[in-house]
Amino acid sequence: MKLRALCEVTEIEDGGTLAFPPAEGGFLGLFALRQGDQVQVFINSCPHIGLALDWMPNRFLSTDGRQIVCAMHGARFRLSDGMCVEGPCLGDMLETVMIHIKDGTLYVPENAGL
Repeated sequence: MKLRALCEVTEIEDGGTLAFPPAEGGFLGLFALRQGDQVQVFINSCPHIGLALDWMPNRFLSTDGRQIVCAMHGARFRLSDGMCVEGPCLGDMLETVMIHIKDGTLYVPENAGL
């Protein structure tokens, strides 16, 4: 499987998020969430109507940093697994992306978001 480098893990603020544009030929971007040594990557698309989640560049989290929030309609998602816990897509999940970290660099499959 071919991998695409996104960034160095340290470029993602602890407790923060970082957005990435779609892969070449794709239309869905990605975003990474870092909590200490744990990093997750999600497709930047709300399961309700498929719009991007961020309300400003790289801003995906509630003001208290405890949930991912959709900018369009305020749906709220758990940080741990992307499950919608409030809003019109209740019970749906954000699409997670497999990651690989090597020598501090975060990689995802080349076709992630296609």
